[in-house]
Amino acid sequence: MYGGDEVSAIVVDMGSSTVKAGYAGEDTPKAVFPSAVGWIMKDQLSAGGNDGGDVEMKEAKGVARKGGRKKAGGDKNSVEEEEDDDRVGKKGTAGGLAVNHDSAKTKHFYVDDLSYRRDGVEITSPFDENGHVQDWDVVEAIWEHTLRTRLVVQSDEHPILLGEPVNASRETREKMVELLFEKHNPPAVFLAKNPVLTSFASGRATSLIVDCGAGGTTVTAVHDGYALRNAVTRSPLGGDALTDVVLSYLEKTKRTQVRPRFEFTKTQKGADSFDISVVKGLGGTSVGYRLYKQREIAADLKETVCRMSDKAFHSGDMENVPSVAYELPDGNVVEVGAERFKIPEILFNPDLVKELGLPSDKTPSWRDPNDPNQPLKGLPQIILDTISKCDVDARKDLFGGVVVAGGGSLFASLRERLESELHDAAPTNVRVKVTASQNTVERKFTTWIGGSILASLGSFQQMWLSKQEYEEHGAGLIHKRCP
Repeated sequence: MYGGDEVSAIVVDMGSSTVKAGYAGEDTPKAVFPSAVGWIMKDQLSAGGNDGGDVEMKEAKGVARKGGRKKAGGDKNSVEEEEDDDRVGKKGTAGGLAVNHDSAKTKHFYVDDLSYRRDGVEITSPFDENGHVQDWDVVEAIWEHTLRTRLVVQSDEHPILLGEPVNASRETREKMVELLFEKHNPPAVFLAKNPVLTSFASGRATSLIVDCGAGGTTVTAVHDGYALRNAVTRSPLGGDALTDVVLSYLEKTKRTQVRPRFEFTKTQKGADSFDISVVKGLGGTSVGYRLYKQREIAADLKETVCRMSDKAFHSGDMENVPSVAYELPDGNVVEVGAERFKIPEILFNPDLVKELGLPSDKTPSWRDPNDPNQPLKGLPQIILDTISKCDVDARKDLFGGVVVAGGGSLFASLRERLESELHDAAPTNVRVKVTASQNTVERKFTTWIGGSILASLGSFQQMWLSKQEYEEHGAGLIHKRCP
């Protein structure tokens, strides 16, 4: 049992879009950066002479180093992984999930450093399409950058609370604990379910959490501070899915080329005009990196122009909606009409994507994750299905405690529209209440804020899994300590 509270705990929420990290007890995270990571083969790096600013992710005998050893150069956010015979400690691997040493020896990672274009750099994510961790070397690179570069802390002095997906497997949880203790040597660790932290941040012990993230939307029932594993529904419809629809709409329907900012330069010609010059010699740019920068532009258009309709979308009702102009980075102006309502409406009616005029090869064919033969359900139906999986006595409280969070839920009028749809579908004697923070920052960082609140409570300090307990009982104790 860890009982020390003389230093602040570190709270880390590694989401599908961004990583949030900071100290417990604070209102907002100190470090926020993309969870997408660039990588390049080390032999390409050496051949291109682009070696520099690397933090070696190397550790001796499971004892955390006090600081990163840096090479000469300028890329201070790039992280290089090297093989270490003791990097996973004397206990070996957890649950058969071994660190890929071959990947660590041959790949060079760029964390929080994708604004600068580099030849041959590909883009990867620590998560797969279902939100499960797929690349532990990327996870290690992100943790190293978070603790050493962004927070600049000695990790052996601070307990670490880590948010995790509600459907994380036992093997994944044990692997997380093992890597944290063996590599960063914190005095204590705690793994908390993301929907539970979101519920705490909203001040509720029982609620229905609708987490609209980048990688998908997860609806989870939380009862008395525990996530009900049998009442979890996940949909692939999230922020990234809508961003891809926007990008396809611009390029295929509007016939507008979306050019990343690194492909051109702008020179002011007059008071309101610019000359556009194409940058040459970009043949080494990877397809993945170019798409990543195109998605940034499409995401900005989505967040700036799109909004949720007050009622179910019908094309006939939106014919006279005035269009909104959006200027792309290269100066081209796009007029977006009814589509600014139609694209967010896909969250409620996925079949609407077929009405955007996209080519068949660019039209997503989303299917129900639980039954591939069935089309994907909209957000209200997913919520109703989740509530129906719960005990009858708990359903009334869940209808009255729907909490919407996540960066994908920031469309104007989404909360009101969702409450209206659920009210029409709910039993007559049930009160429906949907809450969502009106503060954009709070809604995006709700999970992290919940972790900050939890880790700062005096009554929580006895809940930590201490380093001593880990050494005595192994990583498997995490399932009992953090159910």
